[in-house]
Amino acid sequence: MDDLLKPLTEGNRRALSRAITLIESTRRDHRARAVDLLSQLPDRQALRIGLSGTPGVGKSTFIEAFGTMLTEQGLRVAVLAVDPSSARSGGSILGDKTRMEHLSRNPMAFIRPSPSNTELGGVARRTRETVRLCEAAGYDVVLIETVGVGQSETLVAEMSDLFVLLLAPAGGDELQGVKRGIMEMADLILVNKADGDLLGTARRTVADYAGALRLLRKRPQDPEGFPKALPVSAVEEIGLDTAWAEMTMLADWRRDHGHFDANRAAQARHWFMAELRAGLLARLDWPDAKARLAELGDAVARGDAAPGQAAVDMLDYLRSTQVTKPD
Repeated sequence: MDDLLKPLTEGNRRALSRAITLIESTRRDHRARAVDLLSQLPDRQALRIGLSGTPGVGKSTFIEAFGTMLTEQGLRVAVLAVDPSSARSGGSILGDKTRMEHLSRNPMAFIRPSPSNTELGGVARRTRETVRLCEAAGYDVVLIETVGVGQSETLVAEMSDLFVLLLAPAGGDELQGVKRGIMEMADLILVNKADGDLLGTARRTVADYAGALRLLRKRPQDPEGFPKALPVSAVEEIGLDTAWAEMTMLADWRRDHGHFDANRAAQARHWFMAELRAGLLARLDWPDAKARLAELGDAVARGDAAPGQAAVDMLDYLRSTQVTKPD
């Protein structure tokens, strides 16, 4: 049994941090240990809530206010925040703990920022496994904050039970609401900053999106009235309790009607295929394959081979050759 397992399942925050660092590592020995640790985790469930929205909409402010409200109700809250990595240096600021100053000091909360690295879809490569670790550590709610890249940021929906989209007042019109992509994935749309001079604008924005949501095709996993749009103010802490009531009602309805477990089963299948694809792509980094890949790449660059044919040749090579693993 891994020596991290017992303190992790007892809710030790240091053990949880060490376990997350382990699963985020790319070292082969660390990956083997991580897979073994994940296989030993107890079957515990938290409510997984994905939270997306454009940069500047107030995601961190909302999470701090919302998370604090949940901890005051006796719930343990884990926040997994994904920060964008630099395309040039590969570095990431990881400043979400600084933004969530009060929540980061709350003993009922755990905040873990992670770099996105080269991953698309708004989440980090190992975010789903990190969610499992947080559940095993006894957290009741796991909030997954995405990078905030826009319409294509839908991968978080494949690892959450509820997908919440945070928008700013006057952030769009009804046409935005009927766009395919992130909008049709949302279970709840929250228009933030519904206070002060922006209150009227926020209410109009809620009405616009509510009207647009009615035009979308009804999903079998939604009760009557969902998805819906609501106004909230993270700064004034207005509407947070209403938003939480809607989330719990939707989650309970889905549990009662079998959609909750079916969704998790479909997600598990999705991530199995994702890990399989990632493993196959990783073979291209093995020494023998890397050398053949370089040869074919040079041939394509010289114009001696077509890209499509070179790809077929590479696949044939992988099928017919015993590729040597890296040391």
